[in-house]
Amino acid sequence: MADSIQLLPDHIANQIAAGEVIQRPASAVKELLENAVDAGASEIRLIVNDAGKSLIHVVDNGKGMSETDARLCFERHATSKIRQIEDLFHINTMGFRGEALASVAAVSQVELRTRRHSDEMGTYIEVENSEVLRQEPCASSPGTSIAMKNLFFNVPARRNFLKSNAAEMRHIIDEFIRVSMAFPQLFFSLSHNGQQVFHLEKGSLKQRIVQILGNSYNAKLVSVHEQTDYLNIQGFVGKPDAAKKTRGDQYLFVNNRFIRSAYLNHALMQAYHDLIPADSFPMYVLFIDLNPEHIDVNVHPTKQEIKFEDEKIVYAFVQAAVKHALAQFSITPTLEFDIDAGIQQSDAVSKPFTAAQQSAASNSDLFQTFSRANQAHFIEKGNSSTVSGTDQIPDGGLQNWKDFFEPALRSSTDNSSTEAQYDRSPGFDWEQPRKKWQLLEHGDLLQIQQQYIIAPSLPGFLLVNQQLAHERILYERYAAALVGKPMATQRSLFPVTLDLSPTDATLMTELLGDMGLLGYLIEPFGQNSFVVQGTPADVLQGNEKSSIEKLLDQYKHFSSDVKFSRRERLIRSLATQHAIRPGSQLSQREMRQLVSDLLSCAQPNITATGTATFIEFNHEYLARLFGN
Repeated sequence: MADSIQLLPDHIANQIAAGEVIQRPASAVKELLENAVDAGASEIRLIVNDAGKSLIHVVDNGKGMSETDARLCFERHATSKIRQIEDLFHINTMGFRGEALASVAAVSQVELRTRRHSDEMGTYIEVENSEVLRQEPCASSPGTSIAMKNLFFNVPARRNFLKSNAAEMRHIIDEFIRVSMAFPQLFFSLSHNGQQVFHLEKGSLKQRIVQILGNSYNAKLVSVHEQTDYLNIQGFVGKPDAAKKTRGDQYLFVNNRFIRSAYLNHALMQAYHDLIPADSFPMYVLFIDLNPEHIDVNVHPTKQEIKFEDEKIVYAFVQAAVKHALAQFSITPTLEFDIDAGIQQSDAVSKPFTAAQQSAASNSDLFQTFSRANQAHFIEKGNSSTVSGTDQIPDGGLQNWKDFFEPALRSSTDNSSTEAQYDRSPGFDWEQPRKKWQLLEHGDLLQIQQQYIIAPSLPGFLLVNQQLAHERILYERYAAALVGKPMATQRSLFPVTLDLSPTDATLMTELLGDMGLLGYLIEPFGQNSFVVQGTPADVLQGNEKSSIEKLLDQYKHFSSDVKFSRRERLIRSLATQHAIRPGSQLSQREMRQLVSDLLSCAQPNITATGTATFIEFNHEYLARLFGN
């Protein structure tokens, strides 16, 4: 029999190795930008076409390469950073594995122009499928220009797995931001299809943060600066009111290298404990500098995961530094109370407390009881009376509640177990439970705490969460609009201009088509700007900008779940954003319409995320509660 083990050809081995490093256009962008930083460049320009699928071009004014180095840099494991094994534990550069350019050359067509400052002529090299096609001297500016064209042209299966241009562009912007955020002292620019997306002048870290994340952060940053013998921590964290529903604006760097660390992120979250809601995430841009001997950066191909020699001490330092910064700026939790709107209208609150009223109050027995010494043991003598439970009910109160419950209890003929669980599958016939949940035609609905609705039904009553119920209604309405008749658009009398960050602008471009079906009429208006010409009817005039900004934030929150399609994430975001908020006072007509619309839904008892929209209280369950 013939031998079955054989060596792979070089071009196949290179493509397999490239799969670890170059997973999408953004991966190549990261590697090329980091090489430009390591070359000592002060200006780095990134040009991409078709979200990097047809062109990724990086131009820098770094030290450049000699003719020999230019040829050798495309070989696997070729690097200027490592000479011996000990060098792995003293790495202060971005790249060091020697696989970046080899991986790029294995899956694209590459053109390299480079010249050292001391040379008169530069070097031009053309590589395709890991094979050098041409090498010759050329006229070139000092530094390096490398262009990779037609990514994955020789691996069609990999190219087919790439996402839409808008989605891939968002990944490229993310990588560009991570590198440019780490080096604010360098100039960076990014252009896509001939349009400039970023133009970042050299400056301080705070200036770079504001340039990238937007002017809204200018007054929301708290400086962090701690120096110890083991490590130094510096950067900025956001004030609690800058917290968002997504993790998007969180950047952690170790020795200027962007990393992901759930462990250190937990330290940050603990520093904000009780300062922000549990479902919100703080903004931070933090740099941790420590001896390279105390970390191992060679644990992941993309180098975004590292190992610390002592994770616990880093955790403690990070948490303490952020807490100290927040305390220094007197940022403390504020107490919030839910106050019934009716209380605000009462005479005791709205009318002044006159001098006569103050005198009468101070002379009252109640006031004297609480103001004299040993008041805890003082009992005012007087006529005592026995108050029965029924004496406390206002006139007509008992009868009103009896009228409210009795028709429902009399109509209850269902003797089935109250613990029956209804199948939530789409094919389930909801007609049977709907008959149980049918709303009574007569009898008022009752709103509690401006958040819940008590609705009389045939077997008893339903306790409805008005926000979750509205979410379910809107979700089904939007889902139907995407596959059937588009929703009506309410034209704005005065169109609103929306200025977004480059990341959000790219996301908005991706969503424009589907948002049009859902009633939004939004048109591009120059770089990173859009004009809102119309919105769905349930968006109040004047709230268009806030509504769309919150929608994008909510969409990014749902984007972390890969099992959802783009449309599913969009309609969930819209339903969550446009639903009635707790604290909204509803009229009888509005409450009845809301509950009726809910019970008409295809799946009325749960939201799209599986949360119950109402709780059913029938006669048997109520009797069991009271031991009858």
